[in-house]
Amino acid sequence: MSTTAELLKGAAELFPDEVVTQAHVRHFDLPAGAGRFALITLDNGFDHTKPTTFGPQSLANLNTAIDQVEKEAAEGAIVGVGITGKPFIFAVGADLKGVELLKEHKDALAIGKGGHDVFKRLSGLAVPTFAYYNGAAMGGGVEVGLHCTYRTVSAALPAFSLPEVFLGLVPGWGGCTLLPNLIGAEKAVTVIIENSLNQNKQLKGKQVYELGIADALFEGADFLEQSLIWTASVLKGEIVVERPAIDRGEAWDQAVAKGRFIADSKVHGAAPAAYRALDIIAAAKNGDLQQGYDAEDQALADLIMGGELRAGIYAFNLVQKRGKRPAGAPDKSLARPVTKVGVVGAGLMASQLALLFLRRLEVPVVLTDIDQERVDKGVGYVHAEIDKLLGKGRISQDKANRLKALVTGVLDKAEGFADADFVIEAVFEEMGVKQKVFAEVEAVAPAHAILATNTSSLSVSEMASKLKHPERVVGFHFFNPVAVLPLLEIVRGEQTDDASLATAFAVAKKLKKTAVLTKDAPAFVVNRILTRFMGEIQNVIDEGTPVAVAEKAVEPLGLPMSPLVLLELVGPAIGLHVSETLNRAFPDRFTVSPNLKAVVEAGKRGFYVYDSGKPELDPEVAALLKQGDTVLTEEQVRARVLDAVAQEIGLMLDEGVVAEAQDIDLCLITGAGWPFHLGGITPYLDREGVSERVNGKKFLAPGLASVPE
Repeated sequence: MSTTAELLKGAAELFPDEVVTQAHVRHFDLPAGAGRFALITLDNGFDHTKPTTFGPQSLANLNTAIDQVEKEAAEGAIVGVGITGKPFIFAVGADLKGVELLKEHKDALAIGKGGHDVFKRLSGLAVPTFAYYNGAAMGGGVEVGLHCTYRTVSAALPAFSLPEVFLGLVPGWGGCTLLPNLIGAEKAVTVIIENSLNQNKQLKGKQVYELGIADALFEGADFLEQSLIWTASVLKGEIVVERPAIDRGEAWDQAVAKGRFIADSKVHGAAPAAYRALDIIAAAKNGDLQQGYDAEDQALADLIMGGELRAGIYAFNLVQKRGKRPAGAPDKSLARPVTKVGVVGAGLMASQLALLFLRRLEVPVVLTDIDQERVDKGVGYVHAEIDKLLGKGRISQDKANRLKALVTGVLDKAEGFADADFVIEAVFEEMGVKQKVFAEVEAVAPAHAILATNTSSLSVSEMASKLKHPERVVGFHFFNPVAVLPLLEIVRGEQTDDASLATAFAVAKKLKKTAVLTKDAPAFVVNRILTRFMGEIQNVIDEGTPVAVAEKAVEPLGLPMSPLVLLELVGPAIGLHVSETLNRAFPDRFTVSPNLKAVVEAGKRGFYVYDSGKPELDPEVAALLKQGDTVLTEEQVRARVLDAVAQEIGLMLDEGVVAEAQDIDLCLITGAGWPFHLGGITPYLDREGVSERVNGKKFLAPGLASVPE
């Protein structure tokens, strides 16, 4: 049987681009005469913005460091061993760049086993071990600490999580086995399942301590010093760490059942990772750690070789890399400074935009509308949201005062926009209204000012066509709620110049949005795809398929909500408007549902009522529905919907709406909450054979979101 070193040496050949983590061992005397201590520091270089990861060579380096301290512990030369990270970063887990290159199940199994073999040695030393979570800790970074006897955490720690399920994996180096045995199954399910499926929710240092993952909490400024003082007290017996007994009875089973309910509500059985993790947590009830580690190894290997992980890594790379370097964006040196922002409109959307610009740019923001009551309401909304931030301790009183002073409202556009560098409109979605607004703004705004539209579906080029300077008009399409959804579709009109576009991208970056460049095509990206998707659902309902069947048909996609619940969130009237816009552009593919039109005309806010606590078809809506007699099965509905979406994406790529299929996926992930485990939509269509059936080819190259050939 291979030794750990041999196992890792073989695996290292599969990770050619690994950023190698070093494991430095230092020795010193603990305070108060507690004895000689060894501290292992994980460090992959002087750049503190680069996270520390664990690939095979990095694990081998940690293994070598443990060889050294193991010998010292056995000889009585040290009283304890600690492990910490470089400033601000503890460690963020496995090297995903290498994982996505693996082609063989046995190689994936070796990675899981290698991590276990190294980390387990920390719990097997002859002296107590301590993990000092001094900075960001995720995945394997959390797990290496779980193998230690004790843990401390910095109050300044910004991010702590086991995100594997979010990516299509399980916490496979001890997380599924050790965490429930440390803090109980219920809390472990929250961290491993619920937080991961809640868009990879992160814990702060204080929360890590309160959950019982860490035994002590210290301020960031002198975290390591205080941790070592605490360590000395523990080793001398002056501090005894007492942990509550774990309930291994019915409560454990209930926690696992709760986890399955959460997984069902989020992915509807369509993604295996959460369920594999829950199986391991359920089995960990018996306290057999090695059995748990073996199950983790097997689950890791199976999932690494599956499509979900590849799609998850692909999605992660889209958001972390492509999203930060937008394809087609002009030279950023062309961007002009923005020192004042104007917002046309003071309704809810406009007010959300004003708040975002105010918080991120911290420049004067002025709203206008048709009467003083609307203006006052818009400014009042911004002030109220600032007060909420103050109440939650997110900003200081001084900053709250400064932000409030920066936002104003006026009726006269000339007064408000005469010195604005960037003016965005968020008025009624009607071309004539928007053209009139832009004509009024152009007459009073400076010659260099960007004129941006938040239109969701109308032509930016047509909107600018009657202006003297159409080259400064750009689409700037946000998604609701503005503060939550990261996507910003930046639309280049036919005459938009590079300087205006560069300024738009620079502003988007300051707003901390994921900007994607799109062609000026009807409904751009997200709304066009969702409208085609929703349109087919509405079509089959109109033709006679029961609403429940149509909704259930797409559950295997694991979308965050059903189509009709999404329609309710968007608003039936907006959905109808977008479908009418696309019907005019592409009448052969986009229909206008008479039933949706009837729902809107009746003033209904959606198809469902929630009197029972769950969505049920509104009897009043049911009475409005006029259906044919063609009833499809769930499988037939799903095939029809996916075929339509694949066709539409193929046409969009042919039209050059975006640069590549990756931009389609990036838009759906960040603008519509499309699941990470799908990688957006195109990897799923490729994996299910839909792309080739409809378009004769896959959207993505082999290995991009799949196992390399």
